[in-house]
Amino acid sequence: MKNIVLIAFVIIIGLILATGCVGQIKHETNETLNKTVTPTNTFVPISSNASNVSNITITSGLKGPLRVSIGSWDADLPVFIDNTSVGTVTHSKPLDLMLEEGKHTVRVCAGTICLDEDVSIQFARQRLVDFEARLLNEVVFSQPTARIVSYYPSGDEFTVTVEFINPSEKELAMSAEVRLSYTYIESRSNNRVGSGAQRIVTANVKSGARAMQTVDLNLASGYSYVYSIPTISGITSR
Repeated sequence: MKNIVLIAFVIIIGLILATGCVGQIKHETNETLNKTVTPTNTFVPISSNASNVSNITITSGLKGPLRVSIGSWDADLPVFIDNTSVGTVTHSKPLDLMLEEGKHTVRVCAGTICLDEDVSIQFARQRLVDFEARLLNEVVFSQPTARIVSYYPSGDEFTVTVEFINPSEKELAMSAEVRLSYTYIESRSNNRVGSGAQRIVTANVKSGARAMQTVDLNLASGYSYVYSIPTISGITSR
């Protein structure tokens, strides 16, 4: 009888202890679930300034070849790229350059006359700018020269107008000899004879400019003059 009572008592104590443990586990679980976890932000964002990025000019750094030519134009002309002097081009030696990719303005100057051409440079692609046609049309003369622009007879005189042309970069003192061949009938013998007249004409001509000079050639006394076309020889400039 005593053993039965002892066993029952042990069972009751065990049940009480088990119930307490379960309640404690549930209580701790509820406390864990009810806690609010606040995460800590350890990432520091990189600040950026969009306005600085938009002002950056990006260039490829690549260059392309350019050849500047004046064809048969007989002169030494200065060459400029985007208003910067880069050398001289001649009829026998084109000017070869390497320029950064992009658009550029090529300029050559003959005296006071300058000609511009736009060119787009690309890497490893040859570009050629030839100014010959424009020089022939717009500048016309490559060297200082003179030419007869008009002439007419007046009795025993023959008037010739000479134009001096200076395409160089400096002012020049220019001169030329005007010649005329003619025949006439002598008053005394009434025979037709041949003769000639010549005279030197001079002018100071500014760079890239032209100047007109008129000269009168004196003819031998007679009548019935027959004239050839007057010519110029011995053109000089200094």
